[in-house]
Amino acid sequence: MKKKISLSTKLLLLTLLIFNFQLLTLNSFSQVGINTTGNMPNEKALLDLDASPSNDKGLLVPRLTTTERNTIEAPIPESLLIYNTTTQCFEAWNETSSTWVAFGCIGSTSFTPGCGTGTTIVDVTNPTTGKTWMNRNLGASQQATSSTDYLAYGALFQWGRAADGHECITWTSSTNGTPQSSTTSTLATSNTPGHSDFITNNASPYDWRNPQNNNLWQGVSGTNNPCPSGYRLPTEAEWEAERTSWSSNNAAGAFASPLKLPVAGYRRYSNGSLISVGSRGDYWSSTVVGTNSRYLRFDSSTANMNSNYRAYGRSVRCLKD
Repeated sequence: MKKKISLSTKLLLLTLLIFNFQLLTLNSFSQVGINTTGNMPNEKALLDLDASPSNDKGLLVPRLTTTERNTIEAPIPESLLIYNTTTQCFEAWNETSSTWVAFGCIGSTSFTPGCGTGTTIVDVTNPTTGKTWMNRNLGASQQATSSTDYLAYGALFQWGRAADGHECITWTSSTNGTPQSSTTSTLATSNTPGHSDFITNNASPYDWRNPQNNNLWQGVSGTNNPCPSGYRLPTEAEWEAERTSWSSNNAAGAFASPLKLPVAGYRRYSNGSLISVGSRGDYWSSTVVGTNSRYLRFDSSTANMNSNYRAYGRSVRCLKD
């Protein structure tokens, strides 16, 4: 004797059949389309979101503060995407450099030093030190793609001097560049020389300013601070913390670090000539010692902190306060 199947049971079986068919289709194509049109997802996309016909919807990614982001447990998958509400930037995880790479930042995104070269403000955070920096040298057009990427060399500042044009270099290759300003041996008698010439000095204490002023680059409100608003020169201790976090204590480690520091060389105090371009990186700190100032130095074999004359021209990397 045949049993009669109820209508509710038939509907349930039909629903299960349709559901299983959808799963089979999804597994076959490995694609997902979310829309109200019934269209199949684009063949090039694993996930195809379509807000048609109203087109008034968007994709909302997770929104985290920097503190919340830093609680994500390792291992973090390559290209994990978030929106950082602290920095107001989208951020994606770069597994190679073990850091969050920022893009699409909201608000002030460009800063123009004295030479008129815009420096896009993009933050990068070292997860080891917890410090947030600009991801490129001041005056550079991009973040370094290699240790000798001359488009990332940027400007070379005399210590304590504002962005008045003396720092500007036109880079033509990984080992060559041309300063955009002339030189003068006439020392400045105030914090603002009133011109863009690189000031040379062959006599002790080898400073561009006479008398010396030790209080020029300390903090975001420091006199002549060349960095964008909310950024400043790092202290010697802050540079040391970055250096000791590198995978190797040399130029290779400097580039492999989250900051991707290139080897722009430096300008000589006595005549303004470019030295060691493409083989050495020199980065000023805000720390002074005696008549000199402290800076980070690295090349192919070593990296350390040194003291030297303030009339030298060196790279500047700005730290977020």
